[in-house]
Amino acid sequence: MDYKAISALLEKYWEGETSLAEEAELKAFFSEPPADLPEDLVEAAPLFQYIAAEAQFPAEPEWDMSFLQETPPQQAPARVVHMQPFRNWMKYAAIVLMLAGIGYAFRQHRETKLIAARQEAEERRAYMEAKKALALLSRNFNKGTDKMQQLSYFNTAVEKLQGSN
Repeated sequence: MDYKAISALLEKYWEGETSLAEEAELKAFFSEPPADLPEDLVEAAPLFQYIAAEAQFPAEPEWDMSFLQETPPQQAPARVVHMQPFRNWMKYAAIVLMLAGIGYAFRQHRETKLIAARQEAEERRAYMEAKKALALLSRNFNKGTDKMQQLSYFNTAVEKLQGSN
């Protein structure tokens, strides 16, 4: 057979466009390939030889497909679940601890605000007392300044009298 025709049939085979008669022709050609095959045809020879060797073995008997038939589902008897409210006591303990921590934080915050308010009131009272003390000191200094002014007039008068002599 012509190698060009076999090459064309082989190309059609790889594309999936051959008929059964053309495939049989390829199988017959490659079942006993000549020794001087071109390189592109030598690659396909083992495939067709394998197909021919496998065709000699009989097909396996049909499988028993009864296992694929649907079986009705077996229902397990209903299980009674006894609820134990304190079974997961760690969860409850964690919740109690969280609430205690939140309560403690709120209490500390309130006490801090109260202490800050007391401290502010004490600072305001100390400021007012210091202001009163400074006002009293200022008044007393002003009294002393008046007397010093009079003494200053007297000293200038004495200096004038001593300077005229």
